[in-house]
Amino acid sequence: MLNQEAFLPGNTCAAIIVAAGSGSRLGGHIPKQFQSLNGKPMLLWSVEPLLHCEEIASLVIVLPADAQDSVADLLPKDGRIVVTAGGTNRTDSVRNGLAVLKSRLPSKVLIHDAARPGLRPDVIRELISALDTADAAAPALPIPDAIKSVGEDGRLATVARDALVRVQTPQAFRWQTILEAYESDTGAVDDLALVEKSGARVTLTPGRTELMKVTHPEDLAIVGKLISTPALRVGTGFDVHGFEDGNGVTLCGVRIPHSRSLQGHSDADAGWHALTDAILGAAALGDIGDHFPPSDPKWKGASSDIFLRHTVKLVADKGFRIVNADITLLCEKPKIGPHREAMRAATAETLGVDIASVSVKATTTERLGFLGREEGVAAQAVVLLAG
Repeated sequence: MLNQEAFLPGNTCAAIIVAAGSGSRLGGHIPKQFQSLNGKPMLLWSVEPLLHCEEIASLVIVLPADAQDSVADLLPKDGRIVVTAGGTNRTDSVRNGLAVLKSRLPSKVLIHDAARPGLRPDVIRELISALDTADAAAPALPIPDAIKSVGEDGRLATVARDALVRVQTPQAFRWQTILEAYESDTGAVDDLALVEKSGARVTLTPGRTELMKVTHPEDLAIVGKLISTPALRVGTGFDVHGFEDGNGVTLCGVRIPHSRSLQGHSDADAGWHALTDAILGAAALGDIGDHFPPSDPKWKGASSDIFLRHTVKLVADKGFRIVNADITLLCEKPKIGPHREAMRAATAETLGVDIASVSVKATTTERLGFLGREEGVAAQAVVLLAG
C-alpha cells in the first residue's frame, strides 16, 4: 500500500533504491542488501543518507516481493518512504519504482543500487545540483590501472584509459528524461545507458572510492573499512611527585641531573605516569593504580616505560591506536627546555608513534603553591585514541 503522505505538493525530487536482487555471488542465506555491514543491514547505509537530505521528498525502495513486510520493519519510520515489489530483473525493478512515482511527477529522480552502501549526502546534493544544467548525471572515478583487452588467441592489447571512467550510482535524471527512456527501451547495462541513446545532456560528478559495489564476499570487508567512522576517544591524566634527597630526576623517560630526586614507589616519572593514566582513561580501562598498584613490591623502582608499553598493548588489544599525545610538565626546576626533544623522542619510541605525534611542554606556577616552592613536579597529559 502506498504512503500518500510521501507525495506532497511542491516536492520535486525523489529517489529509488533498487534492492530486489538475490545477491547470489556474495553467498549467504539472505540477499546481500540485507546482510549486516558494520552493525546494520547494508540497505540502511543507502536509506539513511537519502533521508538525511531534505531535498528528497519521496524515497521508493524496491524489494523482493516476498520480503516487503519483513524488511519494512527494519526501515526508519519516515513518511517519505514507500516500498514496492521488484521485477524479474533490474530494469523491471526500476520500472516498478518509476511507476510508483508517476502519481507525483517529481522533476528529478535519483536511482541507486543498495549494493553500493558508501552513499553520503554530499554525493546526493552534487547530483541534484548537476541536473540544473543537465538531463542526467552520475558519479564517476578515473581508472588508475592499466587496461588490457584479451583476444581470442590470448594475446593482450593495451586500451587507452584516458577517456575511460568508472560510473557509479546514484544516477540522477530529470523526470521526463528517464521516464521516456524506460518507456522506449527494455533493458540496458545501467540507467544512464538508456538515456545516452536519446542524446540527452549527461554530466559526471566526482565519484567516491567508498561507493564501490559489493559483489563478492571479500568486498564486504573492504567497503566496511571504507565507510566506517573512526571511534575517537580522548583521555586526560595528572600526576605529582614530591622531591627527596638525591641527584637527579627521570621525566618522560629522560634522566636529568638535579640536586634532588623525585619520591615514588617506581621511578616517579610524573610525565609518563600522567600519560599512562591518559591512555587508560581514553580507553576506559581504569587508572595506573589499578594495573600497577604501589602496594605490589614488584613495581618498586620500576621504570615507567614498563607501565607505558603495557598500556599501549592494552589499548591496541581493544582496537585503538594512539593518534597524538600532549604532555605538560609543571615545575620551577629542573629546567625542561634543554631536554624536551629527547623527551619527545623517548616518548614516541615507547608509544610506537612518530615523534611528530608527541608534544612535551613545560611551565611554572609563577612561584605559587608547592610547585612554586620547588617541593615537587607535576604533569598533565592529553591523549587522542582512534579505533
